[in-house]
Amino acid sequence: MKTPVLLDNARLPRWLLPADWPQQGGVPVLARVALEVGRVQSVRPASGSGEPHPGNWDLAGTLVLPGFIDAHTHLDKAFTLPRMKNVQPGLLGAIDAMLTDRVHWSAGDVRERASRGLQWAWECGTTHVRTHVDWWEPDTVPLAWPVMAELAQEWAGRVRLEQVSLIKLPLFEDAAQAMRLARQVKATGPHALLGGFVHSTNWSENALRNLLVSAQACDLDVDLHVDEELNAAAVGLQTTARILQEIGFEGRVVCGHICALAAQPEARAFATLDAVARAPITVVSLPATNLLLQDAVTGRTPRMRGITLVKEARDRGIPLLFASDNVQDPFCRLGSFDPIEALGTAALVAQLDEPFDNWSQTLCRGDWLQRAPATAAPTLVGAKADLVLFTRADRHGWPSRSAARVVLREGRVTHGDATPFYPR
Repeated sequence: MKTPVLLDNARLPRWLLPADWPQQGGVPVLARVALEVGRVQSVRPASGSGEPHPGNWDLAGTLVLPGFIDAHTHLDKAFTLPRMKNVQPGLLGAIDAMLTDRVHWSAGDVRERASRGLQWAWECGTTHVRTHVDWWEPDTVPLAWPVMAELAQEWAGRVRLEQVSLIKLPLFEDAAQAMRLARQVKATGPHALLGGFVHSTNWSENALRNLLVSAQACDLDVDLHVDEELNAAAVGLQTTARILQEIGFEGRVVCGHICALAAQPEARAFATLDAVARAPITVVSLPATNLLLQDAVTGRTPRMRGITLVKEARDRGIPLLFASDNVQDPFCRLGSFDPIEALGTAALVAQLDEPFDNWSQTLCRGDWLQRAPATAAPTLVGAKADLVLFTRADRHGWPSRSAARVVLREGRVTHGDATPFYPR
């Protein structure tokens, strides 16, 4: 029973269905998803009369999504909050608290905390995690870097783990040093990416150019923290888009946060997004952390929400993902490595319409992290049967009541109670 051959009457999101999928009352009809040898064999409209077979499950309208992509996390920092005392508000206060906590870090400490985060991600239905690793010194590989490489091997086949070197921008000021850093990242393996922290407090166009040029030379993809601030004068994102065009960058660049767009005049912000749409850039929004860190002053209710212009980015066809970011550390005291929480937060703060049908793809589109994001409509057919079934949620209120779920990995139940779906 734990390995179904047919998921009948499944409610799939609109974005995952062909354009000609039949509708009833303006809503896509339920689907019949056939599984074979751990993969999705076919997806067809449900006929309403399932065949009597022990492996046929009647989902009776249960919401179904592919496994999640958590495109921006910090496993090296996770779960450090309990050993901290006073954390000053805002991004820079969180950075100071994190630097102070580094005296407690050891390979074993990082491994335990990161493993806990990966276990939580596995249990909730995530198949792909990307973690940033703080990298502070030009000549010393951070303690957490080889730990993540080891965990990537240990979790292979369950969760795909990628690691990004989160290097402060001034370390790329010297072109030779930038190339040396890129080569160190490249030597880690194909799951490693070059990254940097791009902020108005450390801004240098020369350093950003060296970062991107060295990544191009080493055939590396890039993942940046960009303009994580409400400073309208921040130019990290627009400069990144321009340099990528100038050097003909052939990889994929992810720009996370980009909060400054929300503080800029619309004409300027929209011009930047138009340039991003022409570049090989994917945007990742981190709503929970940005709500907690942006416009943060002790004793004062924040006025600015901190989230970037997600609707405007999507309207321009820019690949957009939501992700967990920090979990139970000085940057974000909340979180559980469940990307659904990020989307739930975004649905409220950004006033997103129909989260299940329209916005759930921001948790599932792993192709948007690849060099050539798919232009064709996404489909389950042929993919691994890594699926998440929300046993108590409905399409109107989702992601409310989404904690109860059944997780399938290659068609086999790994978490949750599927007995209500078994044939009677």
